[in-house]
This record gives sequence, structure tokens and C-alpha cells, in this order.
Amino acid sequence: MHEKVGEHPLWQVPVLGAVHADTILTTWVVMIVSWVFFYWVGGSYRGQRVNKTQATFEGIIAYLSDLAVGTIGKKGERFVPAFVGIFFFIWILNQFGLLPFKQMGLPFGGSPTADLNTTAAFAITVFVGIWYVAIRQSGLHAFAHLAKPFPALLPINIIEEIARPVVLAMRLAFNILAGDLLLFVVATIIAANVTIGPLHLSIPAAVVPFGVEFFNFFIGTIQAFVFTLLTIVYLSLATSDEHA
Repeated sequence: MHEKVGEHPLWQVPVLGAVHADTILTTWVVMIVSWVFFYWVGGSYRGQRVNKTQATFEGIIAYLSDLAVGTIGKKGERFVPAFVGIFFFIWILNQFGLLPFKQMGLPFGGSPTADLNTTAAFAITVFVGIWYVAIRQSGLHAFAHLAKPFPALLPINIIEEIARPVVLAMRLAFNILAGDLLLFVVATIIAANVTIGPLHLSIPAAVVPFGVEFFNFFIGTIQAFVFTLLTIVYLSLATSDEHA
């Protein structure tokens, strides 16, 4: 089967129209996997001994907690579960593309975060939540900063505010897509039996996917952290005393 990068099977949904079927299916699968995974992690606390799984995840959660409190302040503690959920869910979505489900002929697979529709939905959801928290804390005064330091800067500040979720979505999607494209190019070279003179490129290219997969794993982890970090920073800016 010939695979095309960026091509998705479509579902026709009333009101919404055409949606990417494989992206939605994969996201549902990841949600189920995430639920089972966290259930397993939670179940590890039934014993009295601290194991490596607990130590690893407690370390990650403690780091995100310190980051949230250090950036937002003491009020950032109540948002730590949301930040932990954002990080791990996006991380699993990013890493899901390492598994060859599509190559096995299954109707799901790939990284849903390589689809701009997914990351745009995440970014919009995050910013709606941030604005909700800011308005609940300060009312409409939460948007007073848009007219600072001069009211004439209001249009520019509004554009900057709108650009934040756009940049957040595009950064995540394009970084994950770049890893998928790199793996696709290598796979194409292997399948095409490319030769340049006496050099048969398909043979050395056969070992490249292992390095690419490690690269994608690393990038997926970094991008999940960056998305979470920027969420913390944007929430800090929206709830700071200057916005009150």
C-alpha cells in the first residue's frame, strides 16, 4: 500500500463536515491507553514498597509542580493536575507515531499531534481555560493589560493574544510532522532500492530508522514539555496582579 504524507481518510459528520477519521480513531485509542496506563500506575501504590515506576512519575510530577508554583505562585498548586494531564497526554500522543499500526493495515496510527486539527483543538481548549480562570479571578479587568501601556496599542496587543494559541498549535504540529516526514523519506529510500554508482543507498538507509525513532522520541518528549511550559507561562501572565 502506498502511503501519502498528510493524506487522511475522511468521515462526513453532520454540522462539522469532513473530519480526519484516522486522527480521531488514534486519539480515542490513546485516551483508552492513557486511562489503562494511569490505572496501572495508580494500582502500583497498593503495595507498601516504593518501586521505580512510582519514583519516576513522582519525580516528573514534583518537577511540574515546582515549575507551576515557581512561575504562577502559591495559587498554581491547584492547576498542577491539569498540567500533569496535559504533559502526559500530549507525550503519549507524540510517541504513538513510533508504533507501526498503519503499516499493519489498521485504521489508526501515527501521531495525532502531527495533525494541525488536533493541536489547534488543544491550544484553543487551553486558552479558553486560561481566559476562564483569568475572568473568574479578576472579571473583565483581566483584559485591561490589552490597553497598556497605551490605549493605541490595543489592536497590536489583541493580535498578540490571538497569536499565542496559533503559535502553540503550529509549533507542536510541525515539529511532530517533521519527524514523521523524516521517517517517511528514509522508508521511501529503502523501498526504492536507490543506487548511486556502486553505492546502494537502501542498505545503509536500513539502519537509519532506528536513529530516527530515537530522534522522534526525544523531540516528542521535548515538545510535550514545551507545550506544558508555555501553558504554565501563559496562565501566569493572565492571572498576574498586573492584569487584575
